[in-house]
Amino acid sequence: MPPSPTDWLPEGHLAYFILDLVEELDVSAIDDALQAKDARGERPFSPRMMTAVLLYGYASGVFSSRRMARATFEDVAFRILAGGAHPHFTTLNDFRARHLEALSKLFVQVLRECQKCGLVKLGHVAFDGTKMKANASKHKAMSYDRMNADEAKLQAEVEALLKRAQEVDAAEDAAYGVGEEPSDLPAELRRREDRLAKIREVRAALKAEAAQARAAELRQQAEGLRATASAPDTSAKRKAELTTKAGKRDVQARGLDDDDDPPPAGSGELPKHRVATTPAGVPKPKAQRNFTDADSRIMFRDGTYLQGYNAQIAVDEHAQIIVAAGLSNQPTDVDYFRPMLNLVVENCSAVPERTTADAGYFSVANIRSAEEMGTEPFISVGKHRNDGAPEHMAPHVKTPLREGMRELLASTRGRAAYARRKATVEPVFGQIRACRGFRQMSFRGLVKNRCEWLLVCLTHNVLKLFRARTAEFAAASA
Repeated sequence: MPPSPTDWLPEGHLAYFILDLVEELDVSAIDDALQAKDARGERPFSPRMMTAVLLYGYASGVFSSRRMARATFEDVAFRILAGGAHPHFTTLNDFRARHLEALSKLFVQVLRECQKCGLVKLGHVAFDGTKMKANASKHKAMSYDRMNADEAKLQAEVEALLKRAQEVDAAEDAAYGVGEEPSDLPAELRRREDRLAKIREVRAALKAEAAQARAAELRQQAEGLRATASAPDTSAKRKAELTTKAGKRDVQARGLDDDDDPPPAGSGELPKHRVATTPAGVPKPKAQRNFTDADSRIMFRDGTYLQGYNAQIAVDEHAQIIVAAGLSNQPTDVDYFRPMLNLVVENCSAVPERTTADAGYFSVANIRSAEEMGTEPFISVGKHRNDGAPEHMAPHVKTPLREGMRELLASTRGRAAYARRKATVEPVFGQIRACRGFRQMSFRGLVKNRCEWLLVCLTHNVLKLFRARTAEFAAASA
């Protein structure tokens, strides 16, 4: 009899831990989706087995479905997790893509397990973000101005090629007779027509996105005007003027996107990049859109530009557990602070005592939001920021909030608190990018990449939980 594969793995291996963990997780969302399929089809693989293979793959730095499928033959741990089955790489990839949202929701379940083990204290939570490369090239992005210029150029070339084709057809008809040996549409013409159609499609999408961005901006202005009008010290005349202006902006917004009753943005919703627009809702000449992944944006990282996303995490200091994770296409970090803090409270059902973040997160609104929620913020002021002061004010103008935060960070207590930020959150990015090798998103589109980022972060927590339980078992056995 052949030996059992379990004899080839040492006791306490990560694969055994993931098998036990998956048994505790609720995967009913995946199972329900599989059961809803036509029962006459091929019997699916066990959802827990497939989930275990994916979790182990992401935890051990194997993100390719081809490599996972090959590992079910060549790697003992993968063979044990797969139970001797060998799902094809297309099956693994389809399972991951189809159930990506359900897999990402396991993040909170794993976080709850970390809390049960005492790995989350919420004494100090640090925020940070990194620019993650998208599954698209920055050379496939084009500005609105360039789209218009290329459209005119390609249209002229198509017309010239069509004219030349007609001349060739006429010459062939004269030589061979009408209908004899008709020539196909030249490949050169087909390429240009396809390119022209793609540019028009992307330009139309960019214009629609710009119109929605301008409509959202107008609605925000209308809300601000109504808030000013509702102030107790506003005169009746001024209130009427502000109300009229707010109504005009609502009318303009409805004219741009025909949305009479837009859903309100939730407080925990991550920010999205808005296309730069003119007052008429038309994209500005430099507004860009990528042909491969339209949701990705040009971002700056490590002295160079890349096509990517902004991946955010909030990390608890005690055991470097990620207590909140998110991903969006807004390049700057400042708009992520409040939504990420809301996610921390939602995921952990508690407010951290202290929060730290670098200068990219500093703003008047963020400081006030943190204080209102009951956490003490330590956010670097930075020399290049004006702390929410009006744009016409010089960056060096002193404001009470700026000077108050500067004094706090200069104090002994402030220096000690902020010094822990770097040692708390930045090593996590190193563990994800350098140790596990996750440097690029696998999917295209904001929603799918956001789900994959949560999958990456939950497997980071799985590794932390595994090491903590292993240490507990070793201490108990000693």
